[in-house]
Amino acid sequence: MQAIQSGYRGLSLLVNINWDMLFTLGTIVVGLLAGAFLGQALTAY
Repeated sequence: MQAIQSGYRGLSLLVNINWDMLFTLGTIVVGLLAGAFLGQALTAY
């Protein structure tokens, strides 16, 4: 149980440190998906 708590605290620390990087990466992925969807929708007609 102590190992699980220690691992969770370590993972939580990494997420807190890299939160802005994860948000940026997610924003880029969503933008690329939206661009692909719009490109496909516009070229279908």
